[in-house]
Amino acid sequence: MTVLDNRALNRATLARQFLLDRTGAPALDVVAHLCGMQAQEPQEPFAGLWSRVRDFRPATLDGLLTGRHVVRTHLMRRTVHLVTAADALAWRSRHDTMLRRRVLTTYRRELAGLDPDEVAAAGREVMADGRPRTMAELVDALAVRRPAPPRRALGELLVAALIPMAQLPPRGLWRTKAGVRNLPLATWLGRDIAPLPADGSDPAGQALVRRYLAAFGPATSADLRAWCGLAGLPAAVDAVRGELVAFRDERGRQLLDLPDAPRPDPGTPAPVRFLPAFDNAILGYHDRSRIVDDAHRGLSVAGARVVLVDGRVSATWDATAGATAGTVTVTPLRRLSRSEHAAVIEEGRSLAAFLSDGDSDRVRIDPSAA
Repeated sequence: MTVLDNRALNRATLARQFLLDRTGAPALDVVAHLCGMQAQEPQEPFAGLWSRVRDFRPATLDGLLTGRHVVRTHLMRRTVHLVTAADALAWRSRHDTMLRRRVLTTYRRELAGLDPDEVAAAGREVMADGRPRTMAELVDALAVRRPAPPRRALGELLVAALIPMAQLPPRGLWRTKAGVRNLPLATWLGRDIAPLPADGSDPAGQALVRRYLAAFGPATSADLRAWCGLAGLPAAVDAVRGELVAFRDERGRQLLDLPDAPRPDPGTPAPVRFLPAFDNAILGYHDRSRIVDDAHRGLSVAGARVVLVDGRVSATWDATAGATAGTVTVTPLRRLSRSEHAAVIEEGRSLAAFLSDGDSDRVRIDPSAA
């Protein structure tokens, strides 16, 4: 069986994620190909799409959100994702059990003795009037029991698990600060969520396996599970295994992939790329060593924005506010060569211009780092 080393896996990931070459595909198609983008920080997907899509403009994503072509909702790993409307409706039922279990586990003590089905029915009754509500407003409207459980726990159970919700614009629009207002997903999109098949088959799980490998492969089953958080995926993998090819990594673990997916030559040059916080190019794996050193693995979980140099996490970045607003500040994690330094500056200037709507192309590399 062919062995793929870390550099080969790195280049495959970059190619699948449109980080080797920016794509000219429409932003909607890119969001679909990526299986959504993690988006609990509302502005981060803009930088993520800018790094992947040629000539990307923030107004494009704004239009997709207000036009209800993409939606912000709790999905993979119980985190807020920006996904296409079609994927939200097709995948949500498959995620219901995981979402419910994770909230009930997190708030085990606070929600002890509560009947989730009773709470869900009461919440749906409140939301049936079609009026968007904040989590606090939904909890206020709910008289589930006396004494009521802690507000935060009850709100998380309703909004992140029991009732499939969309977070409505202006939340998530370019340069807009707005709180979360929720509306049932089916109400906002005007279409029903696809139910799970009565025969116990798992077409959604099988589709997730194929879609994940298209965007993240080659990958292990553990990587797939870490990306979505779902149980029961081994059966879905087995169901589509005849469509897949297998490799080994340097540690002997089996990697699965689609046969015709891109696997570039490991020597393919990789340009500098600036990734947003919580980018799934990193978080989409259990073993992230193909793109980030173990010493820096925690950066992505902590919400640091990172810079890829030669395809690997080599710096962090931030967009400076205050007196130096419009400046992109880069903090290296290792010593950069002269050519790498120049490439980081060049890409950073383009990012600064994007973030400032053309008002600035200032880049600062922290001289005290690395």
